[in-house]
Amino acid sequence: YQQNPKTHTIVKQLLAEGNAGELQKYFGSRMEFGTAGLRAAMGAGISHMNDLTIIQTTQGFCRYLEKNFSDLKKRGVVIGFDARAHLSSGGSSKRFARLAANTFISQGVPVYLFSDIIPTPFVPYTVTHLKLCAGIMVTASHNPKQDNGYKVYWENGAQIISPHDKGISQAIEENQEPWPQAWDDKLIDSSPLLHDPYAMVNKEYFKDIQKQCFYRNINKETNLKFVHTSVHGVGHKFVQLAFKAFDLSPPFAVPEQKDPDPDFPTVKYPNPEEGKGVLTLSFALAEKDGARIILANDPDADRLAVAEKQESGEWKVFSGNELGALLGWWIFTCWKNNSRDTRAIKDVYMLSSTVSSKILRAIALKEGFHFEETLTGFKWMGNRAKQLMDQGKAVLFAFEEAIGYMCCPAVLDKDGVSAAVITAEMASFLATRNLSLSQQLKAVYDEYGFHITKASYFICHDPEVIQQLFDNLRNFDGKNTYPKSCGRFKVSGIRDLTTGYDSSQPDQKAILPTSKSSQMITFTFANGGVATMRTSGTEPKIKYYSELCAPPGNSDVEQLKKELDELVNALEKHFFQPEKNKLQRKTE
Repeated sequence: YQQNPKTHTIVKQLLAEGNAGELQKYFGSRMEFGTAGLRAAMGAGISHMNDLTIIQTTQGFCRYLEKNFSDLKKRGVVIGFDARAHLSSGGSSKRFARLAANTFISQGVPVYLFSDIIPTPFVPYTVTHLKLCAGIMVTASHNPKQDNGYKVYWENGAQIISPHDKGISQAIEENQEPWPQAWDDKLIDSSPLLHDPYAMVNKEYFKDIQKQCFYRNINKETNLKFVHTSVHGVGHKFVQLAFKAFDLSPPFAVPEQKDPDPDFPTVKYPNPEEGKGVLTLSFALAEKDGARIILANDPDADRLAVAEKQESGEWKVFSGNELGALLGWWIFTCWKNNSRDTRAIKDVYMLSSTVSSKILRAIALKEGFHFEETLTGFKWMGNRAKQLMDQGKAVLFAFEEAIGYMCCPAVLDKDGVSAAVITAEMASFLATRNLSLSQQLKAVYDEYGFHITKASYFICHDPEVIQQLFDNLRNFDGKNTYPKSCGRFKVSGIRDLTTGYDSSQPDQKAILPTSKSSQMITFTFANGGVATMRTSGTEPKIKYYSELCAPPGNSDVEQLKKELDELVNALEKHFFQPEKNKLQRKTE
């Protein structure tokens, strides 16, 4: 008797064919459990997401939680899922979530399993709201359709950080034999340990985000129209509810993309970060309905892209850094003008990741609140925000350039639902002043100094080439010397978070945590430019992020852009050396 006939058949077929190469791919190595949990294609074998690997992962996670929480059986865990499914292997987010729930319940652990698809931020929200020990979200976010993932939150409501990933990984290794009845997920339906938080969270979450609603009267009256797309994911219903909670008229939903569809039929990649290609249908609907602003969520609704129609009739898609600047300005302004928060400005914080724009630093310096940068990824911002909140500080906002925004302290992770409705309120308010989002962005830069950013990546499938490229940067002019210049641009500072070196610190040691397992070097240039080169945790890419920060008053934007373009060209030519290293450029 085999537990999953579909994956069983796939493997049997390969055995019959004697296909050693494919079998090696399926069974050669187990998926690695990292701080982002699991992310891999659905299919057979221990290198893929399937019933067995989900059971094994959850068994390990369960044992690890038992070791860390004496009251696990009192508090329990929450599990959510998106709408992904894979016909050929029988895997789906819902099936995986039910198997995970079954594993915990078999050990007497209460499980709050959402009965229907939800946005990813609802899981960290529920952990915090119900004071649970942990949360699991089964989603692959905006990855290609064959992928799925298993994302883990700790009791503080933030994604796990080291050493939990190592601990869980080890516990998975130690618990690979499926427990009795591991596959029998029907058992959970009659268990008193199974709870459905869906109705409660749908009420409480929308009540909590209303604390960020400051202009209800304007929202009621505005004649600004919005288009929303959930890109075949989970976002539609929840963004509609968020608009209702803010007294805004519902946005026009892109009909072809509003219902969940695991095939993502209308887009090449279901990732709004990829820009205009994903938004083609949104532009068409906006033209038809006379909407000026488009709000686009990724399939698990934790990210948000925004586009606005310009006077010229062109559409401008804001970068993550530009929207970060707008939301940072807006949320601070609302706090200053309307907040009933009695805390002094010295107790107010904003965060962003080290590869994101430093515009918040400029606003913080001028306005007198605190800005901190963290390592890349929301797990760092979520954990740091929680630490600060526990010290009585107000963390108003955090963002990363990969279109992730945390606008509401009830969710310590990126949240595309609250970000969408807060952006809509900001746009409605600005419209009463006859300002567009683009005009306000320029006003922010005029006041706090222009911050121009440019990011891209090269694809490289050979880890040795990547290692060689970074070794070369660390031994540029002889052993242990970093580059002193990049083309005509003089290097004034170097921070290497792989080795922990920072030339700007008195003891030459970096302040941010160091990780030997990933490559990351930041160069500061004499002209006010900054560029970071890093490897990606989830893809075969070497990414770079560059920014030119000008002091307020320097308004020659075209000159700044030209200078940044030249800096980026020099970076590619001298530091990446794409021809020599056979790197493949990002294709637009």
